[in-house]
Amino acid sequence: MSVTASLVLFLDPLAFAIVGGGTVVATVLRTPARDLTRSIVALKAIGRTPFDAGALVTQVEALSRITARHGVMQLDRSVITDPDVAAAMGAIVDGADGEVVRAVIEDRRTARFERQRAAAETWAAAAEFAPAMGMVGTLIGLVRLFTSMTDPSAIGGAMAIAVLATLYGALLGNLVCLPVAARLKRLARAECVERGRLADPLARLATREAPQLRAVAVA
Repeated sequence: MSVTASLVLFLDPLAFAIVGGGTVVATVLRTPARDLTRSIVALKAIGRTPFDAGALVTQVEALSRITARHGVMQLDRSVITDPDVAAAMGAIVDGADGEVVRAVIEDRRTARFERQRAAAETWAAAAEFAPAMGMVGTLIGLVRLFTSMTDPSAIGGAMAIAVLATLYGALLGNLVCLPVAARLKRLARAECVERGRLADPLARLATREAPQLRAVAVA
């Protein structure tokens, strides 16, 4: 028997539909729509390296030198692509002190982590549902088996559903959904820690510039 023929033996559309469809339906019913969308979008990050805030810290230091020479209003002309740094710089230009800017960074960091964690938990939930749907498929196959005892030609198909549904559930849960959830959680934790490095330099910049902005406002 060829390899292709051997693999065909492990293919059963009905068993796959029960496990795959059941897992999707259960996950959709359990998860808010916004988190479902995030869990799909998050798949783009699977192959990426963990986030490193080094480049952003360097950019903040460069912007700090610019403001020391030319004033904080020069920040309005700077190109800042990172949304967290842009929000902090906007607060600095508006005259916020160091504690306010630190709070801006921390709030955005926490909110981002919660969104990323929700996406990871969606995949973790799918990993829980998949084996359960495999058992459902097994029960359906056994029911078909018992009702087909008088038809020997139908027994093989019923047994295939019963056995393969369990196999599909185990594979889907442990080789697809669970690794995806674990990977997303690791990336989220790494980014959360790295973005914490932005708080101090931005707060120092705000603390240095806030008195000058207040003096200009009073004048």
